[in-house]
Amino acid sequence: MNEMLPSYLTMAAILFCIGLYGALVKRNAVVVLLSLELMLNAVNLNLIAFSKYGVAPSLTGQIFSLFTITVAAAEAAIGVAILIALFRLRGTVNVDEFNKMRR
Repeated sequence: MNEMLPSYLTMAAILFCIGLYGALVKRNAVVVLLSLELMLNAVNLNLIAFSKYGVAPSLTGQIFSLFTITVAAAEAAIGVAILIALFRLRGTVNVDEFNKMRR
């Protein structure tokens, strides 16, 4: 193993914890979506770090990272579309107001 791997893993853990805090504590739905993206980026950082500095370096982690980025882009587009529809319906992006799916 390389001496750079622990620094990448520490950075990914910090990013994931910041994202988890934002997803669990914040009430604004846009901030929650951004926090989820931050958590996915921390996972991508782990995948790429293990792909480069792991026991058997290969491109597998980088390929999985590309799939994760694609899923995150689709999730962001769908999430923002749902938020716009809910904002037009209710007039707020506060997640406490979105506890019921009906009108």
